[in-house]
Amino acid sequence: MSGPYVIAVDQSTSATKAFLFGPDGRPLRSISLAHEQVYPQPGWVEHDPMAILANTRVAVESLARESGLPAGAVAVLGIANQRETVVAWDSESGLPVYNALVWQDERGAPYCDRVKALGAEPGLRRKTGLLADTNFSAGKLAWLVENVEAARSALRAGRLMCGTIDSWLVWNLTEREVFATDWSNASRTLLFDIGKLRWDDELLGLFGLEGLRLPPAQASDSDFGLARFEGFTLPIRAVMGDSHAALYGQAGFEAGSAKATYGTGSSVMLNCGYEVPLPPPGIVASVGFGRRGRANYVLEGNIRSSGDTLRWVGEDLGLFTSVAEAEAMAAAIGDSGGVYLVPAFSGMGAPHWVQGARASITGISRSTGRAQIVRAALESVAYQVRDVAAAMAAGGAGLRELRVDGGPTDNRFLMRFQADILGAPLRVASVTDVSARGAAFMAGLGASVWKDEAELASLAAPAVEYAPAMPEREREALLRGWEAALARTFFGID
Repeated sequence: MSGPYVIAVDQSTSATKAFLFGPDGRPLRSISLAHEQVYPQPGWVEHDPMAILANTRVAVESLARESGLPAGAVAVLGIANQRETVVAWDSESGLPVYNALVWQDERGAPYCDRVKALGAEPGLRRKTGLLADTNFSAGKLAWLVENVEAARSALRAGRLMCGTIDSWLVWNLTEREVFATDWSNASRTLLFDIGKLRWDDELLGLFGLEGLRLPPAQASDSDFGLARFEGFTLPIRAVMGDSHAALYGQAGFEAGSAKATYGTGSSVMLNCGYEVPLPPPGIVASVGFGRRGRANYVLEGNIRSSGDTLRWVGEDLGLFTSVAEAEAMAAAIGDSGGVYLVPAFSGMGAPHWVQGARASITGISRSTGRAQIVRAALESVAYQVRDVAAAMAAGGAGLRELRVDGGPTDNRFLMRFQADILGAPLRVASVTDVSARGAAFMAGLGASVWKDEAELASLAAPAVEYAPAMPEREREALLRGWEAALARTFFGID
């Protein structure tokens, strides 16, 4: 065995982070480098792929240098990445033909609507487990090849390479030796048959993407090549979408395990084992992760705005300056005064899937102040998670408990309210960055840093638990108010 340390990269929507994990499964040191959020017009969200690549190199190299560990002490590298965000590049130049189109970007909506108009969505859903929605990659790629000349010409010439952020990083970090992705990322593109575990030519044709060069998809614990950094190399032994990595980092190895990751958006994910599940309305199915050649499947609901809602209220509106201040403001008042914030800044994700909707704040009275709006923003995160859980339960997949992670889990008011409105206990992860821990766990198993998943489960015990305490009548009244606010936002219904 090589050294007992693991480096994990968590390439998220807002930043690229590198973590050094020790044998106890806890992060010893980390580095985070933010990248610019590009908004060319309403509903469009882009990232610079070159900046993300540069930040990844700097973060890993700085982490290795600052750790003071001897050569060989770090055994392996794992990568978790923002999902659905897609990069296309020319194989000859190696340069992107356009900025990365972020999962929040809405410009793929007309292409998804075209699929629905053709009556093709049921067949697409049977193969991919997903819905024809702009949240996923295919519609964005269809826009790209139709509207960007560099993409069109590269596609015609057979040079247009494309993938989610992980494949862009792997291709570059291995100095263009490995072009690959894992099943979890591939399953979020609308182009991948999750039962057959392969790219689907019919789906490519449906979106006008014939001839696109897609990365071979493989299990999450595969050998993804040798990453070369300044002065050292590391084998890449794990690639996973960030929400999938969070499930693994929460020790959600068994069917029935459920987790919610609170980030820019949120992901509620339920492990369904080794059989492809039939998703209920508003919920999608994906490959959770692949290990030892087998695919583990999940049901999932994707929420577009959670942490992003809190940033908007705090940074853009200036209503609070810290998590502690927001928590104190929300807890100091008995309720939100009937105020509800529906954060449909770029439409609404699971389980509603309303494209083109815009955010709203309803129930404002003359007595409404900033505390009520801050509390409504926090509550909106919990309501959305509850809506996903309710949709899963309606399909026969109820949650016994929910393992939660991400920055907002530090907010005790939000966690208490989440347990209350969900009506189920929460188990808060002992580390904030569980996606990174999941990538480290998966990579470390492949490098024999850890023996098996039983050992990993012992390292992933929760830090805090919250039990629901709200009276059922109060819970039902709050939910009626939330549902009324959704109806006003989506349909103008009073």
